[in-house]
Amino acid sequence: MTLRIGNASGFYGDRFDAMREMLTGGELDVLTGDYLAELTMLILGRDRLKDPGAGYARTFLRQLEECLGLAHERGVKIVSNAGGLNPAGLARRISELADGLGLPVHVAHVEGDDLTARHPGSLAAHAYLGGFGIAACLREGADVVVTGRVTDAALVTGPAAAHFGWGPGDYDRLAGAVVAGHVLECGTQATGGNYAFFQDGDVRRPGFPLAELHEDGTAVITKHPGTGGFVDVGTVTAQLLYETAGARYAGPDVTARLDTIRLTQDGPDRVRIDGVSGEAPPPTLKVGLNRLGGFRNEVAFVLTGLDIEAKAALVREQMAPALTKVADVRWELARTDRPDADTEEAASALLRLVVRDAEQEAVGRALSGAAVELALASYPGFHVLAPPGKGSPYGVFEDVYVPHGAVGHVAVLHGGRRIPVPSAHDTAVLEDVPQPPLPEPLPPGPVRRAPLGLVAGARSGDKGGNANVGVWARTDEAWRWLAHTLTVDRFRELLPETADLTVVRHPLPNLRALNFVVEGILGAGVAAQHRFDPQAKALGEWLRTRHLDIPEALL
Repeated sequence: MTLRIGNASGFYGDRFDAMREMLTGGELDVLTGDYLAELTMLILGRDRLKDPGAGYARTFLRQLEECLGLAHERGVKIVSNAGGLNPAGLARRISELADGLGLPVHVAHVEGDDLTARHPGSLAAHAYLGGFGIAACLREGADVVVTGRVTDAALVTGPAAAHFGWGPGDYDRLAGAVVAGHVLECGTQATGGNYAFFQDGDVRRPGFPLAELHEDGTAVITKHPGTGGFVDVGTVTAQLLYETAGARYAGPDVTARLDTIRLTQDGPDRVRIDGVSGEAPPPTLKVGLNRLGGFRNEVAFVLTGLDIEAKAALVREQMAPALTKVADVRWELARTDRPDADTEEAASALLRLVVRDAEQEAVGRALSGAAVELALASYPGFHVLAPPGKGSPYGVFEDVYVPHGAVGHVAVLHGGRRIPVPSAHDTAVLEDVPQPPLPEPLPPGPVRRAPLGLVAGARSGDKGGNANVGVWARTDEAWRWLAHTLTVDRFRELLPETADLTVVRHPLPNLRALNFVVEGILGAGVAAQHRFDPQAKALGEWLRTRHLDIPEALL
């Protein structure tokens, strides 16, 4: 018996038509949508400040206006975390929509994640719940289930547990569903989107992924026939490495062992996942705290032609008096200019100034006035990409942990009946696994200086203030070389921005992969916009451009 679970959203703002495409493109039993991220919770928190009835993903409701009847007609259950900070409010709106359309649709929601009242000063504080609240709603006949903050994989483990009758102790099965859910959660990243080797297929409009789940926890990742993109071992590997760390991938229902995963190409656009082992979850739940950290502003000065360094030094000296009372000042010169360029843009570099302070005035008029006043009094060719504004608020993310029993996980059914969801009955303190044995190194031979990306893929992302960079080899021979070459020290050499930071390497031999966690590179998280690439989305691609001595046999 197979359960077909599809995905129609990887973030708040993803392709609007995806829900209809997934409902009409082929067979499905459940359609999920992931709308929440650390930054999204901050955005929804600010929405709720303006309107206490807001706090959910409005796009999801508009999608249902078009597709709820279609889902009902086809018997597809819909499960989404689009409830955000207000799952009860979203469930109520969906019920009103169904009544208006004359559809006998039962809408349920999951509560208990909101711990904001316990954390004064936070804009939003939400625990990451597991899938058993979703499972309870579906077992009681819900057609649509909306949640607040659950783990992304819970959107798959919940329907799977309900369908197959899994209990809290079915760790291997739950772990298999967690892995499948992690592959699905970012939508088209599993079907060729944001993929290092994107030229292997047509990714102009990738189709959204689906998983064929089985009772034993195994799964096949695929997509609807005729849709764009492609699914192969590489695309699935890339997504498995995204925003993960070591061999133990912990969640509220189960800790999945990523080092046990086996991936097999099971035909065109089909990748089988099996062998996944699960363990008891850790004794605590992660709680994401979002708060306003202050105000920020930025201006990008355009420097064109000769004497770029001298021009940058002049601007910095001229701006210095206006910045003496600003708490955090950062300058970055991006040498995008080329000598003897054939366009003005190609002859220009960017000098970026970013300021942060607890007071809006300090980064508002004081900065914008000083920058504008230089228009006729600075370096030749002075202009900026856009005039600085009055300063905008920025957020800070951090995570804390609470015991399972500190959270009241509740499934709220269509008629209002509330079903408490028990906490995990067995837990295990999370520990690192022993370092796995590495393959035999390649024998010595001729080498050539070349980019790492010719023989390895990478995908990177953010977790709070940390970034992860997953690097994988496409062949056994390349893995033998990569495992011994890309050490922590070599990683730091290749990415000098990480030289003074803690970097931890996690080998995953089954995936022919190394996962590097870089601690603190993103400061206080994406909402703080600490660096040029605030979510570390391109950190892996930068790594792939770096040159090192590669065996000619691999090139």
